[in-house]
Amino acid sequence: MTAHNTPQQQIPVVDCALYEYGRRRPGRLSPAEAIHAARTTPGAFVWVGLHAPTTEQLQAVASTFALHPLAVEDALEAHQRPKLERYDDTLFLVLRTTVYLEHDRLTPTADLVGTGEIMAFAGRDFIIVVRHDPSEPLTGVRSRLEADPERLAHGPVAVLHAIADSVVDQYLDVVTALETDADEIENDAFSQDTGHDIGRIYQLKRELVELKRTVAPLARPLRDLAERRVPGVDRELAAYFRDVADHLTQAAERVTALTELVDNALTMALAQTSLQQNHDMRRISAAAALIAIPIAVAGVYGMNFDHMPELRQRLGYPTMLGATAVLVTVVYLVFRKKRWL
Repeated sequence: MTAHNTPQQQIPVVDCALYEYGRRRPGRLSPAEAIHAARTTPGAFVWVGLHAPTTEQLQAVASTFALHPLAVEDALEAHQRPKLERYDDTLFLVLRTTVYLEHDRLTPTADLVGTGEIMAFAGRDFIIVVRHDPSEPLTGVRSRLEADPERLAHGPVAVLHAIADSVVDQYLDVVTALETDADEIENDAFSQDTGHDIGRIYQLKRELVELKRTVAPLARPLRDLAERRVPGVDRELAAYFRDVADHLTQAAERVTALTELVDNALTMALAQTSLQQNHDMRRISAAAALIAIPIAVAGVYGMNFDHMPELRQRLGYPTMLGATAVLVTVVYLVFRKKRWL
């Protein structure tokens, strides 16, 4: 299917704009019309935004912009690892997005972080951004760039920077929110409800592991962009990418520190559980010892021997009860002093 016979309705375009030296051309154009105008206009490029396209819809866009089939396949399958690849003159950047899921209280089954994906195809005169839920809309990114024509004049790679910067800022926001949850976990680490706390701690640890898998792989693509190992990145944009890479490093370090804190909280909660179990066993053992005293006395006097102390005495029965009570009381006080009861 060519650009001339691709039906426009097959392409799920959120926004398609032609930019000339950083300024948006008024009016609405189809992707085919926009790329034709970009290739005949100096200093122009096309920015197309797509949201969760189907196979047929993305194939229509790929045909229009001559995208590499391997990159298109990755964009269709989604659930990709963050990466930066080059196909001929086109860069293919995969970003994992994160969203903090609000909740009233952290529970052992609460989902804390939602993840989505953004795939970007950046060529010499176009950039196509494919977004999968639950990633945040990029309308704010587009608006901020359109308000800064000088940066947008750098072309498609400037859009790559703005998107990466927005995604990494979301990482920092999510980490900040998770730190609040971690503080709650840490404050409750000595709670008597230790079993419930362990489930909550483990859930938070699992969310942090998933977040680390999202954040860590992006370091290499940003480093390649910051060090100008890919075409289209000038010195000014490289400095901006270095700033994003620095923010990513901050996010990764905070995730690592948070993971260590949660690990310590989990260890502490397990230790508390073990201590509580030992304390319970001491109490049970002490209670069994107290019960064993009258049982032992009753067992001795239940053997019906003729010659036994106090057996024929009128006060023999109350004497044995009193002696048993005194012995139980003494043992009870000893256990209390040792804090077994």
